[in-house]
Amino acid sequence: MMRQYELVERVQQYKPDANEALLNKAYVYAMQKHGQQKRASGDPYISHPLEVAAILTDMHLDESTIAVALLHDTIEDTSATRQEIDELFGEDIGRLVEGLTKIKKLDLVSKKAKQAENLRKLLLAISDDVRVLLVKLADRLHNMRTLEHMRDDKRARISEETMEIYAPLAGRMGMQDMRDELEELSFRYINAEAYETVTHRLEELSQRNEGLIKKIEDELEELLIANGLQNAHVKGRQKKPYSVFRKMQSKSLSFEQLSDVYGFRIIVDDVPGCYRALGIVHTRWRVVPGRFKDYISTPKQNDYRSIHTTIVGPSRQRIELQIRTQRMHDIAEYGIAAHSLYKDGEGGEGELLSKESNAYSWLRHTIEQLSDGDNPEEFLEHTKLELFQDQVFCFTPKGKLIALPRGATPIDFAYAVHTNIGDTTVGAKINGSIMPLVTRLSNGDEVEIIRSGVQVPPAAWEEIVVTGKARSAIRRATRMAIRKQYAGLGHRILERTFERAGKIFSRDALKPVLHRLGQRDVEDAIASVGRGETSSLDVLRAVYPDYQDERVTVKPANDEGWFHVPSATGMMFKMPERSKEGEGADLELAPLPIRGLSGPVEVRFSPSGAVPGDRIVGIVEDQKAITIYPIQAGILEKYYDEPDRWIDVRWDLDEANRSRFYARILLNAINEPGTLATVAQTIAGLDINIRTLTMVRVAADFTEMAIDIEVWDLRQLNQLLAQMKDLDCISTIKRLYD
Repeated sequence: MMRQYELVERVQQYKPDANEALLNKAYVYAMQKHGQQKRASGDPYISHPLEVAAILTDMHLDESTIAVALLHDTIEDTSATRQEIDELFGEDIGRLVEGLTKIKKLDLVSKKAKQAENLRKLLLAISDDVRVLLVKLADRLHNMRTLEHMRDDKRARISEETMEIYAPLAGRMGMQDMRDELEELSFRYINAEAYETVTHRLEELSQRNEGLIKKIEDELEELLIANGLQNAHVKGRQKKPYSVFRKMQSKSLSFEQLSDVYGFRIIVDDVPGCYRALGIVHTRWRVVPGRFKDYISTPKQNDYRSIHTTIVGPSRQRIELQIRTQRMHDIAEYGIAAHSLYKDGEGGEGELLSKESNAYSWLRHTIEQLSDGDNPEEFLEHTKLELFQDQVFCFTPKGKLIALPRGATPIDFAYAVHTNIGDTTVGAKINGSIMPLVTRLSNGDEVEIIRSGVQVPPAAWEEIVVTGKARSAIRRATRMAIRKQYAGLGHRILERTFERAGKIFSRDALKPVLHRLGQRDVEDAIASVGRGETSSLDVLRAVYPDYQDERVTVKPANDEGWFHVPSATGMMFKMPERSKEGEGADLELAPLPIRGLSGPVEVRFSPSGAVPGDRIVGIVEDQKAITIYPIQAGILEKYYDEPDRWIDVRWDLDEANRSRFYARILLNAINEPGTLATVAQTIAGLDINIRTLTMVRVAADFTEMAIDIEVWDLRQLNQLLAQMKDLDCISTIKRLYD
């Protein structure tokens, strides 16, 4: 375990004027607070924050960040408080420690909404102060280094979330060394067999080619020096197991087919030296076509800058070269952490890592999506997509550079330029030729978007695009289009209701009564009527509080006109009544509870059912049948343009003769012994009956179950869904509608 004076010495090696008193105080405070706490390995808990601090000293970070590393678990795991830390170390350090405390562990296996909320907090905290990310990544790295002391299930979960979130986030922030080690450690536990196999093959290759890397290093360095690059330095390495495995998977190659297992970095003094080195190497050895990339001229979004090329070099080996300056190298290895190395630089590369860097631009772009109205699961999905994707660089006709994930389409390109351009896209020209909108873009493509003012983005585009921004915009446009349809239906219903009452409907009349209707704006209020959530009569009475409905109910002595629903449903409906004035009057759409018809009209439920508590609507199928649907049923969309077929109904249950009602749920369950029994016991424990059960294997580890159940009401159904979500064996669960 690192001692107090050793920590101070490590910081003073790269920052001689470091605040020694701050480091000593943080060390002692953390030591006292963690006291006798132990880690899973049996080591004193204080060893963990000390190792996190040591990792950050390797990045040459300032003493305030090192102090935060020492204190990062104190509020969460000890009696320490934010107020106490503020008083002892200042509000800046207190804010960072509290920010880290709020970011609980991410759970990728279940509870997706909670995981997404934690990721949102993490990104927001990073956007406020990037030191939160540096400490969090160092914290995760040390936890991964000591993962062997955890249970098998926890090792798998932690490795998966590291590979899913932390490693790609480190890469996006330009911290390639950190990403490589996180991926290697995760790979070891996620796919132990593949890890052992690839590692063994690399060791065999290394033994066969012993001395080859040193030989190539010397030959390259001598060549560069002989041609005037006196300070050129060459460093070779064999690629790591996960990098090799990922390439084998993505390219569908065997280990023997890999041709560039070795990589070499050439470090020179300045940018002109990079291009001189490239020319010298290409003049001496044959270039592999299609393997040249210039990230100095066009940096990656995470500020990475380097020249990449592959040559058939000494000993006829195919080797990969990266040519860069020392500053580019530091940025490539440490990413945003390299800011501490160059923050005092004078212009040029020394100012690359300001808050206007590409890495921060990506982060701000991601944060903007938080306000686009996506639910937490959508946000998590979009962020993961952008974290994992490599990039292609395309151009507008005016030469503006647009960076996109690999696999992006012209639709993604249009939304990257501007949301309005994406929404109005109808076609695209790629390099001057009209191409389908599903075309995958390549590096260097010039893309011209063809637009139409009457275009609405189809919902199917969501399955084509790969960027989070495009998906969010398409979903938002789809929601707005549906809202517009509901509003059109609601407007027609309100006009008819007001007309029957002898009133004139106007949108302006709704503005003063929006609060009474519980709506934010006029369009929402009208759409609510179209969806059946608000009665048109309620709107009429809100606008005209003194309005009295003068209609009367005519009930024939022989019960003619009353509709009896079969007693098994326990439900009562009343058909819209005709007005007192005569047979030719319009049907009233107000929901009225009655005991419906035993005559020629049949009242039935939708195939997926409806339960008391659902908002419901009746659809006249023909003169002899009415079908009752929950308002969420997707099939209702086909009736939007037929308002005369809609009947507003509501529940009126006979408490003395309660009945169960049918509903359908769909769940994905882990395929393991006991899962079906757990599901059945949970359902039975809530006094819910199973009518039918269908099971389909959708993957090696998951089974999809469609279950028809009988419940008393919506409260009981929601209670079941909530309990099911908390089961470890359930991945997802939802209620199905038509």
